[in-house]
Amino acid sequence: MRDIAVYLGPTLSHDKACSILDAVYLPPVRRGDLEKLDPCIRSVAIIDGEFFQSLAISPKEILPLIERGIRVYGASSMGALRAAELCGEGMIGMGRIFEAYRDGVIDADDEVAVTYDPETYRPLSEPLVSIRFTLEYAVERNLIDRARAREVLERMRHLWFPERSYRLLMHFCPELEPVQAEIRRDQKAEDALMLLGTLCSSE
Repeated sequence: MRDIAVYLGPTLSHDKACSILDAVYLPPVRRGDLEKLDPCIRSVAIIDGEFFQSLAISPKEILPLIERGIRVYGASSMGALRAAELCGEGMIGMGRIFEAYRDGVIDADDEVAVTYDPETYRPLSEPLVSIRFTLEYAVERNLIDRARAREVLERMRHLWFPERSYRLLMHFCPELEPVQAEIRRDQKAEDALMLLGTLCSSE
């Protein structure tokens, strides 16, 4: 399966990804990276990409790959964003985050943005999208009502993305603190696992 390239960073650990799919793992994608892909690559999975560290990859860079018959998948973070924009052009999106962007439930790029250690890719902040799904899960379990979830999400949304954390979520919504370990959702990781598992089973 070494004809699959996966752009991965803080969303999922490299060891975990490798245990699911044997592929060429590359750092978060940035503008110009797709032009450098090895010609043997037949499938590309975009999970993570750089947003603010350097220029983000544009949809126009992805289209030539699709036109050449290369299967391009997206999930979780930058991949979900670009797949939502290009699903009508043949890019394959997967996961709840992709569906939320595609359906207009989420429209802000910074919902999936995080800060991370550039050497280890360890996340240093929490993506708003995972906080969103955690609050949704809390509503489903009748731990808070929908109005309360919207109120807390709005407070988190107004923070600069590097400041978002579960500590602040519990500060804004202390009624969830006793059950935080049970309800915490890492939707980006869940979607990445789905994508890697699908690629593994399809090869």
